[in-house]
Amino acid sequence: MNIAEIVMYAITFLALYVQIFLLVTFIEYRKLIKYETNLPINIGKFPSVAVIVPCWNEENTVHGTIDSLLALDYPKDKLEIIVVDDGSTDNTWKEILKYKDNPQIKILHKENGGKHTAMNYGIENTTTDFISCLDADSYVAKDALKRIISMFEKYPEKMAIAPSIIINNPKTFIQKIQRVEYNMAIYVKKMLAYLDAIHVTPGPFSVFRREVFNKIGGFRKAHNTEDMEIAFRMQENYMKIGHCHTAEIYTVGPDTVYKLFKQRVRWIYGFIQNVFDYKRLVFRKKYGNFSLFTLPSGIVSITTTMYLFFVAFFNFINWIINKIIVYSTVGLQFTRPELNIDLFYINTRALLFIIVSLYLLVAFATIIGSRMVKQKMSIHVVSYIFVYSVIAPAWLMKSIWNSLTLSKPRWR
Repeated sequence: MNIAEIVMYAITFLALYVQIFLLVTFIEYRKLIKYETNLPINIGKFPSVAVIVPCWNEENTVHGTIDSLLALDYPKDKLEIIVVDDGSTDNTWKEILKYKDNPQIKILHKENGGKHTAMNYGIENTTTDFISCLDADSYVAKDALKRIISMFEKYPEKMAIAPSIIINNPKTFIQKIQRVEYNMAIYVKKMLAYLDAIHVTPGPFSVFRREVFNKIGGFRKAHNTEDMEIAFRMQENYMKIGHCHTAEIYTVGPDTVYKLFKQRVRWIYGFIQNVFDYKRLVFRKKYGNFSLFTLPSGIVSITTTMYLFFVAFFNFINWIINKIIVYSTVGLQFTRPELNIDLFYINTRALLFIIVSLYLLVAFATIIGSRMVKQKMSIHVVSYIFVYSVIAPAWLMKSIWNSLTLSKPRWR
């Protein structure tokens, strides 16, 4: 066995270990998941909640976002909607002004400074018990807020709770396979919640106790991934983050490969930079599973994907070269293909079974995630695995290159 094979076995084993660890966690907590799924909404005294909607050039979607918040099944006198226009250059401000007479909505305008500044400006202008953010291209289910507040009552130690994010009305092929990916993320996020190891509080409707901002401050720019950085900061300060899988939030996914590529470069670049900024937390036992599992598994995931891609790419190139040599020597031979199957020629090396097992566990994660939000099994599971295996290395390489060259990706 050469060095290349040893490395291949090592990284595929680590990738498989991550998936098995999540599977074992699921088996351990499956009864609790079922209990939480059927848990009735039970709130003794409704706390006050402010939902901040930061906007920058969202003229086409902000209307639907605000309307979904107004339709929330939550006491009107306890819900405040703060819409912050962060110096938009389109008609976003004009769309927002349509709600200026609604007593439940507070409208704010500021010069462009980035999403984190819009969020902090909203926080400064409210005194509610809980604070949430909703991206201006996302929409909340009618019972989402009640379910999250009910979860806070059940788990008073939780300082923030993230919802389940679902791709809204996917139309293009790229959006349909993203729905599969997001369903898998619901499963992963739930398992990480049980391990107290969540690394991001997503912009679409994560809810925080006000105490979080009083103790550790507001949002930071953090490489355009402020929702990730604040989760890292919370973990460093021993603030627990939960997940309410029954609270459904619908978001608009990128509809082209190019838009998806730009989004993922920003996300992965942000993860790499935040891990570097918080490297003091990695493999530190006192920070629990976040330090010992989440951060290392993220690094393993990036490394494994890149390595497998390059191995597959160079093997493919080598195969092409060998075929060219053969054809240049003996010429093209057009013969009737043999249909006989000989098991002798099937690759039975352990590595093959490890890789197959890894893909099966990924498929399992997507299925469980779909069931948790009561969606039907998607026929695009196979498409998702195949397409992402091909295109994910591209945004990973771009993210790593940006990190090495200190080239910040654009928001859009």
